[in-house]
Amino acid sequence: MRTGRVSWLLVLVVCCAVCTASRSVAAQSSTAESYAGTWSGTWDSDSAGSGKFDLILEKGQNGAMTGRVAVTTDGGGGDYTADLRTVEFNGKKMAASYDFPLDPSAEVVIAADFEEGAAKGTWSLRPKGQASELVGGKWVVGRK
Repeated sequence: MRTGRVSWLLVLVVCCAVCTASRSVAAQSSTAESYAGTWSGTWDSDSAGSGKFDLILEKGQNGAMTGRVAVTTDGGGGDYTADLRTVEFNGKKMAASYDFPLDPSAEVVIAADFEEGAAKGTWSLRPKGQASELVGGKWVVGRK
């Protein structure tokens, strides 16, 4: 009889753990989805200048977040668009990366903290697959 109670208690604990984990994953997914849309603002760097920065976030066909950026440089000459290669959310924090269209051997890694209607973060141009930064800066956007 005692073994039966222990077994049922164990089943109950496992079920509660699975339900809690499922809610956590669903909450993270819905949090990320709440940031879908167009975010517009500016970027700047002490060594690379400044310009406009648009971040477009969307829910992809497989349910994961996807997106793209449109970057312009004050004075021209360095404008580009790129699809995000990775996008990850952890609550209000986003980490993403994309291939740098102006140099196929480089990538841009961006990080951001989202608040209601706004986000601010950093960007880092790096050789692909490496952590060493070539140049970096900050960006700020608001929901369009």
